[in-house]
Amino acid sequence: MLQAVAGCVGEDVRVRRIRSLLHGMSILAAGLRLSWRNPRLAILGMVPPIVVGVAFVVGLVVLGLNALSLATALTPFADGWADPWPDVTRVVLAIAIVAGAGVLGVLLFAAVTLLVGAPFYERIWRRAEDELGGIRDEVELSIGQSIAKGIDDGLRLAGVAILTGLVVVLLGLIPGVGTILGWVGGALVGSRALAVELSGMPADARGLSLDERRRLLDAAPDVARGFGLAVYLLFLVPGGAVLCTPAATVGGMLLVRELRGEPTGPLARDRAVADEAPPPPPLA
Repeated sequence: MLQAVAGCVGEDVRVRRIRSLLHGMSILAAGLRLSWRNPRLAILGMVPPIVVGVAFVVGLVVLGLNALSLATALTPFADGWADPWPDVTRVVLAIAIVAGAGVLGVLLFAAVTLLVGAPFYERIWRRAEDELGGIRDEVELSIGQSIAKGIDDGLRLAGVAILTGLVVVLLGLIPGVGTILGWVGGALVGSRALAVELSGMPADARGLSLDERRRLLDAAPDVARGFGLAVYLLFLVPGGAVLCTPAATVGGMLLVRELRGEPTGPLARDRAVADEAPPPPPLA
């Protein structure tokens, strides 16, 4: 009897977590719809990922074409091994290098694009924020503070990207399942890092520190991970990052609003205006 009850409870928890994960993914879709209410701004927001993406794609193609040569240069100790182990080892290492570079590329791409396109994305998410009622008691940052925070966030995400890429390469050396483990691990770490990064500007506008932002995301970890995972997976699709980046910045704002209990629906602006309006005069 107790085992049956425990099984039902465990299944219910899993169902709730899956629903939370899917809900987090739907936040990106909501961000896409909201960002394209102003097509001109959305198109401007596609310029930075196009410019940055071309450079990253060229780099990944060059690495892919030379991955086997790089793996051979890194494994001179395998020259004396019996066939076919030198070739097998180098092919596995080459695949692991490409997989690690893919994970590294996604996170570095996000860091560089958000830094380069910060003026575009601030306009996009602020316009969307205003449609939902704006920010009460907004903390305004100076231009210098905004630039410093952007660089700090970018460097932090770059650090996560490098460490994650190295872990993916090491996991990729495990025979049989290494590449799959590496990609799954990269997606889990990358989704969290992207959720933290994309919620940065709206969280800063609310006066939240990095630790407070992380605690906010930890209050609904599956929702935050679902949002970050949707962004991460779309960044892996050719052309997906171009379409996704403006929507992801708006989605980060929606994620912050939802986790803070702020309205996110289409009537949010009307409710906010009504809350701030003076009470009607008493009837005579």
